Amino acid sequence: MRIYIAALLASAALQAQTYKDIKATAEERAQDLLSKMTLEEKIDYMGGYKDFYIRGIERLGLPEIKMTDGPVGTRNYGNTTAYPASVLTAASWDTDLAYKLGEALGKDAKERGVHILLAPGVNIYRAPMNGRNFEYLGEDPYLSGKMAVPYIKGVQSQGVVATVKHFAANNQEWDRNNVSSDMDERTLQEIYLPAFKMAVKEGQVGAVMNSYNLINGDHATQNAHLNNDILKGDWKFDGILMSDWVATYDGVAAAKNGLDLEMPSGKFMNKETLLPAIKKGTLSEKVIDDHVLRILRIIFRFGFYDQKYQMAANIKDNPDNAKVALELARGGMVLLKNDNILPLSKSIKSIAVIGPNADSYIAGGGSSYTHPFHSVSLVEGIKKAAPSSKVTLVKNAVPTLETYVEGTPFYTSKGSAEKGLKADFFANKTLEGKPIASTVDKNPNHNWNEKPDVDGVPADNFSMRYTGVVRPEKTGAYKFGVRGDDGFRLYVDGNEILNEWSDHAALLRIKELSLEAGKEYEVKLEFYENGGEANIAFAVYQENIKFDDAVKAAKSSDVAIVSIGFDSNSEGEGFDRTFELPPYQADLIKAVSEANPKTIVVLNAGGNVYMQDWLANAKGLLHAWFPGQEGGTAAADILFGKVNPSGKLPASFEKEWKDNPTYNNYYDPDGDKRVSYKEGLNVGYRYYDKTGVKPQFPFGFGLSYTTFEYSNLKIDESTKGMVLVSYTIKNTGKYDGAEVSQLYVSQLKSTVDRPVKELKGFCKTFLKKGESKTVTLKLDTSAFSYYKTDNKAFGYDAGTFEINVGASSQDLRLKGQTVLH
Repeated sequence: MRIYIAALLASAALQAQTYKDIKATAEERAQDLLSKMTLEEKIDYMGGYKDFYIRGIERLGLPEIKMTDGPVGTRNYGNTTAYPASVLTAASWDTDLAYKLGEALGKDAKERGVHILLAPGVNIYRAPMNGRNFEYLGEDPYLSGKMAVPYIKGVQSQGVVATVKHFAANNQEWDRNNVSSDMDERTLQEIYLPAFKMAVKEGQVGAVMNSYNLINGDHATQNAHLNNDILKGDWKFDGILMSDWVATYDGVAAAKNGLDLEMPSGKFMNKETLLPAIKKGTLSEKVIDDHVLRILRIIFRFGFYDQKYQMAANIKDNPDNAKVALELARGGMVLLKNDNILPLSKSIKSIAVIGPNADSYIAGGGSSYTHPFHSVSLVEGIKKAAPSSKVTLVKNAVPTLETYVEGTPFYTSKGSAEKGLKADFFANKTLEGKPIASTVDKNPNHNWNEKPDVDGVPADNFSMRYTGVVRPEKTGAYKFGVRGDDGFRLYVDGNEILNEWSDHAALLRIKELSLEAGKEYEVKLEFYENGGEANIAFAVYQENIKFDDAVKAAKSSDVAIVSIGFDSNSEGEGFDRTFELPPYQADLIKAVSEANPKTIVVLNAGGNVYMQDWLANAKGLLHAWFPGQEGGTAAADILFGKVNPSGKLPASFEKEWKDNPTYNNYYDPDGDKRVSYKEGLNVGYRYYDKTGVKPQFPFGFGLSYTTFEYSNLKIDESTKGMVLVSYTIKNTGKYDGAEVSQLYVSQLKSTVDRPVKELKGFCKTFLKKGESKTVTLKLDTSAFSYYKTDNKAFGYDAGTFEINVGASSQDLRLKGQTVLH
């Protein structure tokens, strides 16, 4: 009897703690644990903790939930595998590789005790200047979504939550916290949301991250239409909706309008803000319950409550994941021009490798920048690919700010002979109080990955003030250049000449002033760091650009390879880059190509750049994007023919900026922080199709060392609700290689304005020379649908649809029709 009673008591106790019962469903456990939380605990739980955590609750056994930045590596916890930029992944058009990438990232994350990876990004490439284009998946919503889904599935296969971001319409970095992306509902639904929808509906993504910007006048984090109507309503998303870091602006509005988790802390969604609203009846506790339940649901669904994730004791370089990074880099680089110069012969006698990106690990800047255990530069890759060739490196053909720092005539004070600047450090971001450390810095050029190498200065949330004088030896024009991450402002003789006093990735700003020889100019540079890395460099210099070394090396070599483009200082989060190449790089290409007509350009950028002043001079052009730690090997493998290039552009490349559909409305012309998406549906190739404007390189374009023939198009309408399209591809050239075939759908007659054609299928197919394969693509009704504004839903109009298959958006090889009733 006692045993029976004890068993009943034990059973009752377990039922009273369903959240501890591993046999219960995730929903039952989440609901039960929620019922055990106090209102104060619930509200606290909606605010991030320690920058990259969801707080734990010890009395309930809830563990801390750890996050890390993405999407090209687990960047927050030391060295890791550095994968290629996401735009390169999109350029591979390879869904199997996208899955492998996600799987590898999931393994990296789990090894570091990480529960949530803050990736992938799926915002649409609207214009080439957007500083984060490289983190996204191109201009087409279908391609972006279909590449994101396997990435997400790969990450989550490892028990790590993926986070699709930035929801939504974050298509520029310029003033991203204040700009409103204004568009009609159909444009929003057809262009800027489909990739998110696929991530939710097909990828079953566990988390979504709101963007910094406003959409139609309401910040994303408090946008009821975006979050409640669409994401949680129409799409039935039941996971976590979190803010981007410091992207919450109103706690009550955010809580009411869908935000579940404010990161990195509860600055706005906290007890001081929300409890009074609940007491007044302007905010329901049921709303709070729903937010917390969504977080708990994911914790139980992914097993985080029962399985304690911990950072491995000894994390080492992972050769298997390095192979994924290499395979992806090979598959996503795009050969844009080949004037009978590639592939190069391995027996070539001499090669000049010239340019600022030639012997460095090159990546985009900001929260995705990842520090690899190892990396292979372009020149290293070339030396390995052609070991018998004489390789001459000219890196500093275009000097950078850093090359001028040591030569700057800095002195600690007026009349002093002591070189350098006084540096005072403060234990806050506002230069308040007494300095916690002071020193003389003879070389103000720092990239502090962990913390400043000054005793007593914390790793994060500090500020610094440089003071001293500049005493030039020659009269003339001088450039005052500062590179900083985060905020900086520079004063000369008390006058502010540079001001970037906000959180941002490393960016360079330059102001030119006239200085007199022997005269002393007081300088004051103030800097603060908010979190993560700290970068600061300061130089005053006269430019004297000559390409003598580059020209000499080019003339004395059989072939010249110019490695140019952007890097983490010139393209990254928090700022938009220029359409033009960084200063003097176009001149470098022209100087080298005049010295040696056999010149090949290897370009690093997150998208297109202005090419009209140098493209004709280059015999070959390889777009390497930001190729990750194995980029040098991959580029060399393509240049020397070990790998046949197979990447194709995920964005249209315009000839001139004026050719872009957003030319008149990318920037806010009136200063009211409203950017009107006047191009509507006509983004990228849709615009070029409609207007007849010719791009430099069309969407879907990429060269190969072999040729492919398309034939035998068949369209089968016999399966209800599905159209099956099949065709044959044959490799008719002399090299084995892969072809990305693309399927576009058009409605021949429509009662509403529709794009000329839209991508609705693609396949990457590897073929040995002479080999043929049949490709079959399935089209459901969504391939023929558009957003019907009156119905507030997608649907199609009965009629005849044209189906085109080809090698790019402007190289269509096969045409057929299907009728939908």
